[in-house]
Amino acid sequence: MDKLEKIAEQIRQTFDAQTAARDQALARARILTRACALAIRAVHRDDTEEMKDHLEEARQLADALRSDLADFPPIFFAGYTQDSLKEFVEANITCALIRGEPLPSLDELNIPPATYLNGLAESVGEMRRRCLDMLRQDRSAEAERLLGHMDDIYSILVTMDYADAITNGLRRQTDVIRAIIERTRGDLTFSLRGERLEASISRLSARLPGGEPLPDSPGLPLPTEED
Repeated sequence: MDKLEKIAEQIRQTFDAQTAARDQALARARILTRACALAIRAVHRDDTEEMKDHLEEARQLADALRSDLADFPPIFFAGYTQDSLKEFVEANITCALIRGEPLPSLDELNIPPATYLNGLAESVGEMRRRCLDMLRQDRSAEAERLLGHMDDIYSILVTMDYADAITNGLRRQTDVIRAIIERTRGDLTFSLRGERLEASISRLSARLPGGEPLPDSPGLPLPTEED
């Protein structure tokens, strides 16, 4: 029984170390997620300095997570840890593409492949938000550029036809971003048609004597009660 007590003590020490690592990872993951959210908010506000500060904080936290959990793979690959690293990927990709910078690579971010792809997928939602902001500012060309990135991302993700156990549910994410892209394409198409219509009306108005506005079109007769 003395031997059993030694075995139990050894197990307690292992569990104590795992518990401490888990608690620290949870705390870091929460702070990392917050830093990523703040970086994305900053890039939408075109606040470059604040964005860089939060991205650097996020990078340090991600590096610390990897270092602290090097001896605890089950905790590193736990949902809460990978979710925070997914946010890290999303923030870096979103900020880079909005600012017209190169796409951060898998090696640059040092992230597991499935986590990288899920973060890539989630960046599409942020780019839709940016597209709508650009349309409100009459910057259709910028919205079209971002929609092109969204299409490129979807074209790659749809080829990742692997089991969810390997991709961490990427297939569902891909279905979601397909709907996001189609809605964004519809919004952009509607906006571009409106711009072209306004331009055509302006050109036609300019051709009238004295630049007078167009007269009301007689159109079709209004329906009567007999109709």
